[in-house]
Amino acid sequence: MIYKRGKVYWYKFTWDGQSIRKSTRQGNDKVARQMEAAHRTSLAKGEVGIREKKKIPTLGAFCKNRLEPWAKSTFETTTPNTWFWFRTGVKVICEDKPLSALLLNEVNNESLSQFSARRLEHGKKISYVNSTIRVIRRALHLAVEWDILDSVRPIKQLSGENHRDHVVTPEEQRQFLALAEKHDPEIGHVVLCLVETGLRPEEFYAMRWENINWINGNHGSLFVPHGKTAAARRTIFLSPSVRFVLECRWELAGSPCEGWV
Repeated sequence: MIYKRGKVYWYKFTWDGQSIRKSTRQGNDKVARQMEAAHRTSLAKGEVGIREKKKIPTLGAFCKNRLEPWAKSTFETTTPNTWFWFRTGVKVICEDKPLSALLLNEVNNESLSQFSARRLEHGKKISYVNSTIRVIRRALHLAVEWDILDSVRPIKQLSGENHRDHVVTPEEQRQFLALAEKHDPEIGHVVLCLVETGLRPEEFYAMRWENINWINGNHGSLFVPHGKTAAARRTIFLSPSVRFVLECRWELAGSPCEGWV
């Protein structure tokens, strides 16, 4: 049988008394069925030995030997904060002997609850513990992606984490825009447009001239054709300041009818 998890199909069947479950990494159900049939055929021909179990590493060994080098090569130069987050998480995991000694397929919510209790006893905050759990969850999903595990159990974080939210005040916005005007006017224009339109950054950077209407409403409008959610498709009316920024850019670009803003 095939079934969908998220956007991709998995297949599951029993062969010679053993359960076979594998992701197809495909969003097409027909292709998924073909992959399941191909796997069955390979088993029937003896091309795949299912009795030979994969060698599962411990969580500590996997994080140190596979996860940390991958994170370093992926994030160290592009997003150093992400690399630091992975490195810190790997250090915490490896220092906790009971946790690091578990095989990857033995990591579950019970073992993570015990790990969390140990961290909390040492005075660590819930947010700090959850940060490490997120690193563990990423490690397990990478193990599936790299064909070390067949699947991952759902991983739960601790409840009660305090999230730090800060709402930018009008005064802070004015101070930032004044500073940007001196050093980098364009980033100031970006922030002004984001604040006054409510656009997501990816929507803002995907703006095209053909989606801007200078005569709609009092100061013109911007049409967002697609975005992150079904409700992302919408029309946004421009404020006078956003109209000024966009219109100046439009005139400097030669009043184009289409193209990226």
